[in-house]
Amino acid sequence: MPLPPGEDMFATAKIGRSLSKAAYKEEEEQLRTALLEAQIAIRERNIPVYLIIAGMEGAGKGGVVNTLDEWLDARGVNVYAFWEESDEEKMRPRAWRFWRAMPRRGEIGVFFGGWYLHPIEERFSGSWDDADLDQCLRGIRELERMLIHDDAIIVKCWYHFSEEVQRKKLKALARSDRSRWKMLPKKSKFSEEYQRFEEVADRVVRSTDIGRAPWHIIEATDHRYRDMTTGRILLREMESALSEAPHPERRVDDSPSNTPTDMLPNAPEARITLLDRIDLEQTIERDDYRRRLAELQAELNDLTWRAYAKKLSTVLVFEGVDAAGKGGAIRRVTQAVDSRLREVISIAAPTDEEKAHHYLWRFWRKVPRAGRMTVFDRSWYGRVLVERVEGFTSQANWARAFLEINDFEHQLTSSGVIVQKFWLQISKDEQLARFKARENTSYKQYKITDEDWRNRERWDDYRDAVNEMLARTSASHAPWNLIAGNDKRFARIQVLETVTKALRTALKARD
Repeated sequence: MPLPPGEDMFATAKIGRSLSKAAYKEEEEQLRTALLEAQIAIRERNIPVYLIIAGMEGAGKGGVVNTLDEWLDARGVNVYAFWEESDEEKMRPRAWRFWRAMPRRGEIGVFFGGWYLHPIEERFSGSWDDADLDQCLRGIRELERMLIHDDAIIVKCWYHFSEEVQRKKLKALARSDRSRWKMLPKKSKFSEEYQRFEEVADRVVRSTDIGRAPWHIIEATDHRYRDMTTGRILLREMESALSEAPHPERRVDDSPSNTPTDMLPNAPEARITLLDRIDLEQTIERDDYRRRLAELQAELNDLTWRAYAKKLSTVLVFEGVDAAGKGGAIRRVTQAVDSRLREVISIAAPTDEEKAHHYLWRFWRKVPRAGRMTVFDRSWYGRVLVERVEGFTSQANWARAFLEINDFEHQLTSSGVIVQKFWLQISKDEQLARFKARENTSYKQYKITDEDWRNRERWDDYRDAVNEMLARTSASHAPWNLIAGNDKRFARIQVLETVTKALRTALKARD
C-alpha cells in the first residue's frame, strides 16, 4: 500500500537490517527449491513474469540478479539492461525497446531499471518538469495494467539505503575493476545529489505503486538480507498467482457487455451504422483515374523521400470487408514508394511465438524506423473484429482492447509517427459478384476461401463490430478513413489522396 503523503517512502530502507551468514545458509536451500518449483509451475501455466530491478546507485542490483540467476533455471530467465539507446531504438518510439524484450508466456524477464530509468534520469537532469514526468508515469501505469490483464506477474523491487551507506559503498565500488558503476560514470551524478534523487524516486514510486504491481522497497545495506528478501518476494508473487484459479477457455461471454445501447441494435430499422453513410455509388472515369493516379503517385514518391530526410515515419492500416480491394489499394501506394523506404506486413493468424506474447507484441516489433513507411494489410484490429465475432477471445479481452489500441496508437503519434487507417467498404451484392469472379478466374482462385464464404454469412455481425470499432478508435491523431470501394479505381484515388494529404500536413509542421 502507498504511504500517506508526507511520509518518507524510503524510511523503512534506512534501518540497517542484516542477515547473518548462518541464517542465510539455513534458508537458502529451502528458498531455492521453492523458487524452482514455482518457476516450473509458472512455465506450465504459461504465465509471463516481469521482474523490475531499480533503485539507488551502488545498491548491488547486479549482485541481486546474479544470485537469482543461480537460484532459478537460467533457461527460462532473460536479463535486459536498458543503458544507452542503440541506433535502432533511437529511430523508433521509446516503448519499442521494451516490447522487443517482453518475456514469452512461462518465462521470466529481468529488467534493469525497466521503463523507469529514463523518466527518472530526465526529471533528475531537469530536462523534464513534473508535468512531463507525470504524463510519462500515467503511460507506465496503463502499460502495467495492460500486462496484468494479460495474466502477467509484475514484481517491482526498489533497492535503497541511507546517504551515508551509499557513500561508503560507492567508495568501495570505485576501487573495484569489475564495477559497472565505474563503466558508466555519468550515473555517479545520482549519488552527488542524494536528496534530489530521492525526491524524484519518491514521486515515481508513489505514482506507480498500483494494486497488482506494487513497489517493494528493499533495504540494500546488507547483501544477504537484500538477496534473500528479493527471493522471498519473487516466490510470494509467483505462488500468489499460481493459487488463483486458471482462466477458463477463451470464448465470447454471453453476458451483456458495457457497449452503449445504440451500438447493439435489435430492430432492423435500428441497425443503421457508420458504414451506411458511405456513398458506394461514387465512381471516377477511367481517363480521370489514370491522370490522377499518375499525379498522386508522383507526389507520394516525392513526399516519402522528404519524410525520409526529416525522419518522419508513417503507419498505414488497411482493413475492410473481404474482396473490398485492399490489395489493389496497397499496391497503388507501394508502387509510388521506393522499396527501400517501405514494408508491407500481411497479418494472418498468429504463430506459436506470437501467441506466447501479448497480442500487441507482434505489431510493436514492426513499428517502422524513423523516415520509413509500414503498411499493415490487416492489423491489431483483428482483436475487436474477427476474434470478437468468431469467439476466438473473451468479451472481457476484446472490450478492453479498445483502450489498449488507442493507447498504442497514441504512443506512435506522440513519437511523431503518422498513423492513417482505412476501412474499405463494398456492398453485399458487389462482394458476391467479386467472389464469383474469383472462383471463375484461375489466377484469382487463391483469393477465395471457405472462410470468406463463412464470414459473408455473418455480414451483420461484422457490420455491428465495425461500427463500434470506428466509434471507439477514430481520433484526430489516428483517424479512420471510410473508403467507398464499389468502384476500385475511385477507392484507390481516395486512399492516395488521403496519404499524400497526411504527409504534406506533417511535413509542413516539421518545416
